Amino acid sequence: MNPLKKLASQTAIYGLPTIVGRLLNYLLTPIYTRNFVPAEFGVNTAAYSYVSFLLVFLTYGMETTLFRFSQTESEKAKVYTTALMSLFVTSVTFIIMASMFSVNLAEAAKFTGHPEYVIWFAIIIGTDAFAAIPFAKLREQGKAKRFAMIKTINISINLGLNLFFILFCKHIHNTPTSSLKPLIDTIYSPEIGIGYIFISNLIASVVTLLLLSPEIFRVRYVFDTHLWKSMMRYSMPLLIAGLAGMVNETLDRILLSHLLPEKVAMIQTGIYGACYKISIIMTIFVQTFRFAAEPFFFNHSKEKDSKKTYAEVMNYFVIICSLIFLGTMMNMSWIQYFVGDQFREGLNVVPILLLANMFLGIFFNQSIWYKLTGQTRYGAILTIFGAIITIVLNVYWIPRIGYMGSAWATLICYASMMIASYFMGNKHYPVNYDLKRIVGYLTLSVLLYFISTFIKVNSASGSLIINNVILIGFVMVVWKLEGKKLMPAKKNENKNN
Repeated sequence: MNPLKKLASQTAIYGLPTIVGRLLNYLLTPIYTRNFVPAEFGVNTAAYSYVSFLLVFLTYGMETTLFRFSQTESEKAKVYTTALMSLFVTSVTFIIMASMFSVNLAEAAKFTGHPEYVIWFAIIIGTDAFAAIPFAKLREQGKAKRFAMIKTINISINLGLNLFFILFCKHIHNTPTSSLKPLIDTIYSPEIGIGYIFISNLIASVVTLLLLSPEIFRVRYVFDTHLWKSMMRYSMPLLIAGLAGMVNETLDRILLSHLLPEKVAMIQTGIYGACYKISIIMTIFVQTFRFAAEPFFFNHSKEKDSKKTYAEVMNYFVIICSLIFLGTMMNMSWIQYFVGDQFREGLNVVPILLLANMFLGIFFNQSIWYKLTGQTRYGAILTIFGAIITIVLNVYWIPRIGYMGSAWATLICYASMMIASYFMGNKHYPVNYDLKRIVGYLTLSVLLYFISTFIKVNSASGSLIINNVILIGFVMVVWKLEGKKLMPAKKNENKNN
């Protein structure tokens, strides 16, 4: 199969559960923002920001390390079991320690009076971190369908329980005449409130781990200490890079809850978190692409025209991201209703965050130069560079302009990392990216968005039509420039019978 078609196919399979899950989670946002006030949703936003940090810490780069050593070591099974046993020990240790100090940790995280949140999340994080290695093995083996199936079950359980607790149980509890009320009241308490989101996640994570039991138990366990040390040397820079990356991705929501006055901190965090969800479409695509692209880059590194393939991948990646950006902003008049009216004051962050996540995706594409050459320390350096920008700008801007400062800090951070990575990559592993087209598509999409903001139409439907005509115009430009490449080549006819 053509390598680009294979990448697209695997992206679709790996991405289907991710896309569906994120979209369903996206569709839960209207429920959350209509059943919980901004301050409550702020607790949810802050909690999952901590989760992102801790998941990176507890996986410590072992997914990428598994891909790398599976290519270089003769005994792939030994690589897998060594990584799996390492993650098991650290995950169990984390769950025990977090549970022991749950009261203190709850106070530090601004979850005062809810140490149970810490225990629930410790189990979620521990099980998800351990499960990362079986999932990585499925990706390494190309078992995309099984990967997708288990992810889909996880998503279905999480979604179903959210709807069950937040809508069904709440409705029955508030209906005194319902015959189901005595039964529901045995499992539902309104005091738990936002905690039902966490309980749903906890149950889904445990079930997922059980579904991965064949990948966990049907192996002959071997722990190679020498191999483990080599893997750790490779993964430690990735851990640093991952933690710095989480600073860039999620620290803004944590800092919002700590740097703003206590009366408004969780409210602002909730508004920012809800509006961040609107930019989730870009995040979904970037994450989906990453699932398929990382093993793809490693598997094609020895091909003769690998760098040409990487350049083509980047070109199409930017095209799709530009379409996502423009499509979202051209339809904001109706997309905004996915969040409750108490949250819509934060919609100005959406275009900024869409562009920021596009730049993050471009940076990920560029990261092949330090991963393929084994110079993962440069990845750590780049993300630490971005983390410094994130921390400085957030600390300076949040007390002055609130969540808008966080949005701008995210954009500047990822843009800086993207530019720095490009120039460093050119020195160590040059790829001839088509900068003219890449910058052209990006600039055109942003320019068309700004033009649309100056077009004033009294009718909401008329404005929506004009905006989507602009979007279609962008698609036509792309097709004009790229259409011939996308069309299948015609077979040469044999004229000589």
